[in-house]
Amino acid sequence: MIALIGGTGALPPALGAALHDAGQPFMLCEVAGFPFAGMADLPRHTFRIEQIGTLLQDLRVAGVTTVCFAGAIQRPVFDRSAIDAPSAPILAKLIPQVMQGDDALLRAVVAVFEDAGFQVRGAHEVAPALLPAAGVLGAAQTAPDARDITRARQVHDAMAAADLGQGLVVRRGQVLAVEAGLGTDFMLTSLAGLADGGVFYKAPKAGQDLRVDMPVIGPTTVAEAAAAGITAIAIAAGGVLVLDHAATVAAAEAAGLSIWVM
Repeated sequence: MIALIGGTGALPPALGAALHDAGQPFMLCEVAGFPFAGMADLPRHTFRIEQIGTLLQDLRVAGVTTVCFAGAIQRPVFDRSAIDAPSAPILAKLIPQVMQGDDALLRAVVAVFEDAGFQVRGAHEVAPALLPAAGVLGAAQTAPDARDITRARQVHDAMAAADLGQGLVVRRGQVLAVEAGLGTDFMLTSLAGLADGGVFYKAPKAGQDLRVDMPVIGPTTVAEAAAAGITAIAIAAGGVLVLDHAATVAAAEAAGLSIWVM
């Protein structure tokens, strides 16, 4: 059995649907305070980060052999009074990683589950149909400027080295915004009405573990990019999931915005 572990957003329901269609048994494990959207008819196991050791025990009892991380949660604020005995030795190693970058923390979380004997699978492995092939999604509207793409890739490489975000906005060679700790939505909404063209570029960081941190776009991304005045979205082929493909393409075409898988 596979366990979907995570929180909010559109990705968990998409993975749940893919597993259901494949006839794969699964269970939902949501972090307390970050409930799964949708799937209200399915039972779920809610757990606290402070009791991760107990979660591992519960997963074994339920017959889980594989886990897939999906859904957004904020960096945890640990309540030390809530730590139980099975979790204490695990958290002694995990808590210091909270002060590091996202990659370091996620690697530490993966190690916890692998050391406990679970296989960790990525969302793209559970639902490969969410990864679009290279090309244009829908009708081509406006192609991104090749110079903006080159500039975006240069800056993206620098962001990866600093363990920052996965996306940025470039217009006529000028970097307008970069994704950081507050995420893509915050970056795009902060540009509302200001971009006046340009490209939103999103790709995995070099060395990023795509099993636990695969970049994602969807209809909301398109709406926010359009509201910012961006005219093209460019994503890395094989490195960015597209949620609700039909709605994402329809939103892009309605907004006169192109999505290029490069």
